Amino acid sequence: MEQESNEQEPNEATEIVGGKVETVEVSIPETDLSLADIERRRSHPLRWALIILAVLCAIIAPYWFGRSLAVNNTDSIVAVLGGVSPQGIALVGWVAVVITYVGLAMAVVVSPSWPWLIVFVLGLACEQFIAGLSMLNLNFWYSTYVVYGKQAGLANAANLGIMGAAIGIAVYALVFVGLLVIIRKTSPLNVLTKSWASFILYFVIETIALLVVLFGGLLTTV
Repeated sequence: MEQESNEQEPNEATEIVGGKVETVEVSIPETDLSLADIERRRSHPLRWALIILAVLCAIIAPYWFGRSLAVNNTDSIVAVLGGVSPQGIALVGWVAVVITYVGLAMAVVVSPSWPWLIVFVLGLACEQFIAGLSMLNLNFWYSTYVVYGKQAGLANAANLGIMGAAIGIAVYALVFVGLLVIIRKTSPLNVLTKSWASFILYFVIETIALLVVLFGGLLTTV
């Protein structure tokens, strides 16, 4: 009998209504779905599968296409880009990586995230296409010299722009994680861990990386 009386007791909650504390009944809608079904619906597996597929396509296809152009249409590429300075080529590579990261970061922070996911995928595709054209790999200066010959400096500049931006992301990640570990939540310096402050920090680090690439003598060394 005691168990039946407990089951009949309504769910109640206390809240402030019109400046007064009142007790209200809380009703929980009945459903035939299990907790696993609810979590499965919230996870959107099809959406994630499409995102992963789009990211893989953005990584593989543009790089392969750019590399094919570099090998089979070298003279045309040199003719088109011959009038562009190495600094301009490096800037293009740097911008592609920065746009890619900003799209990914904003997709995590902002809701709805799909517009920024599109920016991320498009930026990634552009970065991979540039990497394919410039034969980006661990020993890219050998590959670029074999393909482009005396004009290899342009491809090397694009690679340096991409790598500079990537190193900037790595440095930013280390600094930001260090701030999260060192700074206490009660400290006034905790403002440095806010999203807007972290974005400012990111762009400061990336700007320094770009300046090093453009004016640090790397473009004339490689």
